[in-house]
Amino acid sequence: MPFPPALSFNRLRGGGFFLCACLLLSAIAGPASAGPAVNQFELKDLESAPGYLQFQSQNAWSFGQPSRATAVLPNGERAYDDNSVGRQREALEMEMGFTTWLKMRIGIEFEQDRIDDPLRLSEANQFADLILNGVGGELIAVLVPRDGNGIGLGVVAEIEKPFERSEQMQLNTGLILEWASGPWSASLVPTVVSFFRGEANDEGRFDNKLDFAYAFQALYTASPAWAFGLEAYGTIDRLGSSGSATEAQRLFGDHDQHRAGPIVYYTRPLEGSAAKPAQNDAAGEDAEGSTVTVGLGYLAGLNENTADGTLKLSVEVDF
Repeated sequence: MPFPPALSFNRLRGGGFFLCACLLLSAIAGPASAGPAVNQFELKDLESAPGYLQFQSQNAWSFGQPSRATAVLPNGERAYDDNSVGRQREALEMEMGFTTWLKMRIGIEFEQDRIDDPLRLSEANQFADLILNGVGGELIAVLVPRDGNGIGLGVVAEIEKPFERSEQMQLNTGLILEWASGPWSASLVPTVVSFFRGEANDEGRFDNKLDFAYAFQALYTASPAWAFGLEAYGTIDRLGSSGSATEAQRLFGDHDQHRAGPIVYYTRPLEGSAAKPAQNDAAGEDAEGSTVTVGLGYLAGLNENTADGTLKLSVEVDF
């Protein structure tokens, strides 16, 4: 069940900061798992200003999930691979700018994932119910702002803590790279995902591994209303020999995931509001006005560890 449309405010209104603080303090933080880190399919950006406040909705539905590998270990126990396989991911996020070079974001996320520990072989590929996993918080620092055409650079740090005490926390750190020239723009967000804390695994060790994740977008803004692009998202599971893999994890190996596909954004002004260019329009970043933007795309799985297809939907309303 998708979330309501995202809401975005370019000016922080009364009570906005209080709402941010309450949401951040009242929730626990986002999901974590032993498999490859898979975050929301969205691009971080460098847009920030004092009082900037943005609400957004990110939704994804996957199909054609890979079958789960299974084997019997020497001790007689049946083991299953821990690939991060999901059917549904939905999130509401809120972003606030403190200055032109610093902003923060928090968001709640729902997921419908494969059952972690099936009781019988027939449940190996079944999915659990859609549940609220928690909230993640991040900070973005803009090192080189992008004013229209040109190059922009920033850094992002995001912390995620699962509801389950036994699961590990995640720290995502990386760069935000932007480029624009006329109607063309591109963004790249490479991050290193660090797993830590939680409880020891089945072999009594803490699997403090490192993953590498990336998000990429190439966009052509055809008009104030329409923008067309290509987006790609992926994760390289367990960099080198980081962490302490269990016997089952060594048996099934790593589970890299890669997705890519087309996406279209449609932007229209709200009633009584001036038009505002579509996302990442370098030619009109200073334009103001209330708009609603809908993004719809299809991400094809590029390897056997990834679902065959993922439908992505984002909705954003700017006031």
